[in-house]
Amino acid sequence: MIIGTGIDIIDVKRIDQAHERWGDKFLRKFLCAEEIEYCLRQSNPALSIAARFAGKEAISKAFGTGIGGKLNWHDIEIAHQEHGRPIARLHGKADGLFSELGGRNVHISLSHNGGQAAALAVLEA
Repeated sequence: MIIGTGIDIIDVKRIDQAHERWGDKFLRKFLCAEEIEYCLRQSNPALSIAARFAGKEAISKAFGTGIGGKLNWHDIEIAHQEHGRPIARLHGKADGLFSELGGRNVHISLSHNGGQAAALAVLEA
């Protein structure tokens, strides 16, 4: 059974400009340490940073909460399986809310092309 779906798209340039202006402080605001490490290893970090931003937004929309009171940026982590498939790890409030909803799986798909990054999330019970 589907608990919720969410989608998000973001302008990569917007994320790149914020990163240039605020540096690591910007990254630490919404990314976990392992996410930062992964993104900064990429040839174009802005694409990976924007995709994770979109992924967290999409998951929060699937919960029906958005980022704010019920969930924060660090409650959701975007990681990768061995062959590169993105996965979501829920922490803190997100993990608790997912359990309350009877959640079993979080499906996440990330994409970036040119100046846009997008994500689709499905919460499954």
